[in-house]
Amino acid sequence: MELLKKQPTMKLPAEWFTGDAWADVIHRGEEPSRARANAVHFAPGARTAWHSHGLGQTLYVVEGIALIQSRGGDILEARPGDVIWTPPGEEHWHGAAPDHFMTHIALWETDDVTWLEHVSDTEYAG
Repeated sequence: MELLKKQPTMKLPAEWFTGDAWADVIHRGEEPSRARANAVHFAPGARTAWHSHGLGQTLYVVEGIALIQSRGGDILEARPGDVIWTPPGEEHWHGAAPDHFMTHIALWETDDVTWLEHVSDTEYAG
C-alpha cells in the first residue's frame, strides 16, 4: 500500500474547454493498468469541446448541475449522485449549467481521446 500525495490542481486548456475548468488527478494507472480518474471542476457555463473516448467514459456528478449532450441528442441535466456512461467513439460534451458550479469524477481508460470543435453558445443553450 502506498499513500499518494495530492498533485497540484491543473487549469484545463482553452483548446479543449470553454470557460474555466480545473482538474485534480485521482488516479493515473501505470502499465499494464489503463485506468484514469480525475475530479473536474467547472465554473458556471464552462464546458468541454466536443470529444470522444476510444474506450468510453463514465462521469459521476459530485456537486452542482451538469449538462451533457451526445452529438445529435438532447441536452441532459444531471445532479449529484447521477452517473453518465458514454460509449466508445460517441461524440459528446459535458459541463456546468449556466448558473451553477459543477464537479464530476471522470473515469476512463487510456489517453485515446479525440478532441473536436468547441461547443457553440447556441449548442450549449439547446
